[in-house]
This record gives sequence, structure tokens and C-alpha cells, in this order.
Amino acid sequence: MAPNQLHELKNQFLEYLEIEKGRSIKTVENYDRYLTRFLTHTKVSSPAKITEAMVREFRIHLNRQAGTTGTMKHKTQNYYMISLRAFLKFLRKRDFESLNPERIELAKVGARDLDLISTDELNRLINVKGTGLAALRDKAIMELLFSTGLRVSELCRLNRDLDLSRDEFSVRGKGEKIRVVFLSSGAKEALRAYEKKRTDLDSDALFPLTPRSVERIVKKHAIAAGITRKVTPHVIRHSFATDLLENGADLRSVQALLGHANIATTQVYTHVTDKHLREIHKKFHGQRRK
Repeated sequence: MAPNQLHELKNQFLEYLEIEKGRSIKTVENYDRYLTRFLTHTKVSSPAKITEAMVREFRIHLNRQAGTTGTMKHKTQNYYMISLRAFLKFLRKRDFESLNPERIELAKVGARDLDLISTDELNRLINVKGTGLAALRDKAIMELLFSTGLRVSELCRLNRDLDLSRDEFSVRGKGEKIRVVFLSSGAKEALRAYEKKRTDLDSDALFPLTPRSVERIVKKHAIAAGITRKVTPHVIRHSFATDLLENGADLRSVQALLGHANIATTQVYTHVTDKHLREIHKKFHGQRRK
């Protein structure tokens, strides 16, 4: 098989991800970058020539790349392995003989640390003051993010045709999956005030902003609220999930509300439910010994 044929298979795989699997353009670009680096480094010429030894050597190469901590993080290395594993699964589906994807194991990574802000900090962040269009827009963004737990990319894709007489609406998330999110009274009130002030009748977007612009808006208001740690739209999403769990919601429900495909992704929040376990233990354990 000619060397460029494997690159062609990679391009077919990327098209498959975008069209059939419904992955975002950003995800496809990342997979392209990871796979291109693997193919360029190994100079492999056909699917059948991809071996465990080759993958191992590539992992050593990645591990020796300089990163912020001296070497490339295991989490980053895993992104390369995940993309390669998905590519190998695709090749097998197309009846190409190649390395078994299950032979590729991911590096062990530590538990993910959540960037969280306190309830008081969250209230100060959301409580945007002002009657100008920008202030009303920012207030609506903050209220909507906390009410729904939307990803910033999902927020930026919303249209102005939201029915504010209802408490819920559907959103298309990762992998083109549809889920229902819910509007608090504060979010609806902020959205109505923002829409009433708008004069740009030619725009269909609820917030004619890029994700980067929304990140800058959140950062600006976090600084104004006196919050010293880094605050992003995703931190507000974390606060949304944490708030639900602290008030008694179960993990499966939070998984559905966040749009996580896998419960393992939601389990990053188990530190919150651990508090409830401690309270249960304290309340119910050893009562007969008193």
C-alpha cells in the first residue's frame, strides 16, 4: 500500500467522524492533529504495519516532549492514544487488517481537580449591575449558564426564538445529542430584559458572540466581583452540577442534565456526594452503642 493511502484512510475517518458520528469541527481538527503526528513520526505505510512496538515507541516519543511540567502530561498523551484507537476501530470496520484497538491502553491519570467557586462568589458573579445593553446581555449570559449548565459552545449556538413562556427548551450538545435544559425565573427575567433592549433585528443569534468572547465576559465580571481565582463558563457549569448534588439530586439525573454520554464523566463530582455520605454515617452509625 502506498504511503499516501494511509493518509487517505485518515481523511476518510475524519469525514466519518464529522458526518456519521456528528463530532464537532474542533474535535475533528484535534483528531487530525493527533493522527497526523503519529503517521509522520512512525512513517507507517499501511494499516497492517501498525504494531504494538510502534505505538509503544511513539508513546515514549510523546512522553519525552517538553510540557509545562517538564514532560507531556499523561492526560495529553491519552488524547493521542484515544484518537489512534478510534482510527484502528474504523479500519477494522472497513475490513482492513490492523492492530487490535484493545491492545492500546491509556496511561493512568490522577483524579481531576474541579475549579469551583463558593456560593457567595457565584452570587456576586451573577449579580451583574447596569441597565445598558452590554450589562443586560452579560446578566442574561450568567443567569442562563447557571440555570442550564450549558457548555459555552451550546450557549453561542442558541437562537432568539426561545419560548420564554416555558420553563424548558431543547439543546443540541456533543455528538449531536439532544437534551432538555431548564430555565429558572431569574434566567427568564434576565433574558426578557436583554431582548427588550436589543435593536439588532437582523441577527437570529440569542448572543451574537464567539465562545472566546463569552469567556472574556465571564473573566471580566469575575474580576469585578473580587474573585481571585480563574473563572470560566465551565466553572459556572461545575457550579450548576455541584448545586444540584448538594441539594439532593442523584448522579444519573445530573448526568442527563449536563449531557454527559458516560456516567464516569459525571463521577468527577462525587466529592460533593461524599459530604452527604459523611452526614449519613454520622447520623445513623453506632446508634445502639450510645
